Amino acid sequence: MGLEPTHLAAADFESAASTDSAIPAREGSHTIAAPWRERIIRESPPRFNRNRVTALSAISRRPASADFFVTLTLDDFDYHLPPECIAQAPLAERSASRLLVLHGDERDDRIFTELPELLAPGDLLVMNDTRVLHARLLGRKDSGGQVEVLVERATADNEVLAQVRASKPPKPGSLIRLEDSFDAEVLGREGEFYHLRFPADAVELIERHGRLPLPPYIERGAASADEERYQTVYARERGSVAAPTAGLHFDTALLERLRDRGIGIAHVTLHVGAGTFQPVRVHDISKHRMHRERYVVPQATVEAIAATRKRGGRIVAVGTTTLRTLEAAAQDDSEVKVGAGDTAIFITPGFEFRVVDRLITNFHLPKSTLLMLVSAFAGMEPIRAAYRHAVDSGYRFFSYGDAMLIDKT
Repeated sequence: MGLEPTHLAAADFESAASTDSAIPAREGSHTIAAPWRERIIRESPPRFNRNRVTALSAISRRPASADFFVTLTLDDFDYHLPPECIAQAPLAERSASRLLVLHGDERDDRIFTELPELLAPGDLLVMNDTRVLHARLLGRKDSGGQVEVLVERATADNEVLAQVRASKPPKPGSLIRLEDSFDAEVLGREGEFYHLRFPADAVELIERHGRLPLPPYIERGAASADEERYQTVYARERGSVAAPTAGLHFDTALLERLRDRGIGIAHVTLHVGAGTFQPVRVHDISKHRMHRERYVVPQATVEAIAATRKRGGRIVAVGTTTLRTLEAAAQDDSEVKVGAGDTAIFITPGFEFRVVDRLITNFHLPKSTLLMLVSAFAGMEPIRAAYRHAVDSGYRFFSYGDAMLIDKT
């Protein structure tokens, strides 16, 4: 492996996860791979077949079935994004971001601080309260070669799964000296990840010695301000390697205004893993498989959802991580279940949404699983048109960028 890009953080950082794609596989697809920069920046927008786009948009308005078969490819989720649209830093105020409201084919340009007036008393906002770890660590192998580690998740008190980038793959039994502070032993491989053993509690060592893992399209190192701004104001459960970025727009004053308007707030936890944001390397997206992530749904949140449904309110997911958690927890019989679990849910057009009515989310990378998710939620053509509008109107994209409020179609 080479040492590019210079850090391993994920390409886009709202997440979420569960079953395999609802679109059946088809033979003859080919694998593709490209650096993240080439995936973001396009010299010219791709050519699309308008009849195909119309047909594909119909999928996102009903579940996939054996009598309605269309193969979706990466090209169906590509768009042109000039590099100057990528936000490199947060705004001075969290809630000052722009907000593009999307209802079917209708769009409205607003400001995020207007959110309380765009929701109704009795609605329920569900937020992901995960906290980003200092999951990026630099070091050297015992042979002297440079190494970069991005922790995916802790598997035991002192063991982790991690991405490891080095000029030559480290061997089982070898040691990696991390941040000139402690040695991690390489136990072996689990798919794309390395199994590492730390000398003490892994989360404590990561928090004490690691670095905040900003995404690679932010072309600077993490600064002291990012320690606050790359966390939501309600983050509390340590475990993510990337922020659930839709939540970054909320500040304390806005949360109070929402409560004063009679809008409920509940929480789930999904620890965003680095593997979720790996590039989709297959042209036929039905062959893509998500990595698993850990989630928790509290009893209080299940009760809040039930009460909201009873009074006729809407469930508003703050971020794709929250949406995926709720939909994964309701896959058996449409009722959200209390408890913890692992999910690898992959939401593509054709998915049947059972819980979430509205979604607050940032703008996502071309050809990403998150763009597939919002296309499933709002319809492929409305999302395509909304993204064109956002680019033309100077919206800021990705983790520190602007937001959307989307109605389910």
